[in-house]
Amino acid sequence: MKRDERRQQIIDLLVENGVVDLEELAKRFAVSKMTIHRDLDELEAGGLLRKVRGGATIEAGMQFESDFRLRERQGSAAKERMALEALQLVEPGMTVMVNDGSMAAVLGSILPRKKPLTVITNNASILEALKLEKGIDLIALGGMYSSKFNGYFGVLAEQNLTSLRADIAFLSSPAVSGNQVFHMDADVIRVKKAMLNAAVKTCLLVNHTRFDHVALHVLANLDDFDWVITDQVPELSVQQQLVSAGIQLTIARPLEDT
Repeated sequence: MKRDERRQQIIDLLVENGVVDLEELAKRFAVSKMTIHRDLDELEAGGLLRKVRGGATIEAGMQFESDFRLRERQGSAAKERMALEALQLVEPGMTVMVNDGSMAAVLGSILPRKKPLTVITNNASILEALKLEKGIDLIALGGMYSSKFNGYFGVLAEQNLTSLRADIAFLSSPAVSGNQVFHMDADVIRVKKAMLNAAVKTCLLVNHTRFDHVALHVLANLDDFDWVITDQVPELSVQQQLVSAGIQLTIARPLEDT
């Protein structure tokens, strides 16, 4: 098996399972553990995974989030359910702001169901999906393109947001702990904060598996958001923390009920 093919299969396994074991990979591909180490090193250098003892993971860490190309392949049903739940907050004629991320990209793709709308975004997937959509006035935030997050960030994006206002902003996050929302990237978090400040109402979209995790930078408190939508009820300990903080979650309905 060629090196590139082997590395693609490693990525496929990570998307499916979230983690891979070094020894199991060596046996699976009939190569040495050193060869697998080199594969994981190269994939980590490309931002595709995070090496851990005995293997690798694509689960978010304190300073790591996997590449957009991997995240968009994970949890499609949960993302669709959250997106449909979020869509209930949108009314025709609104100005809607949507941030980067694979979850947000799913929401962006179905916004035309509520057109006419003005959509403000730095999410490259949403820009591509809506660029020819009639009834959508699309405002693209400028900035430096990040392939890892598939969006535009930096000073230009932040400055553009100071002169814009939205009826509602939809933000996503890879980590929530207690009453705080986190992100691991400084450039990303500055744009998210600017979006929070530029919207009348705000909604956080977060997968239930991201609760009880922290990342390097604090984005906001949960009670800074008007709505918090997740895909299913989190663990009991997390529920108790949220109740103590006065946070009410909206659990996305099953697809057959939407």
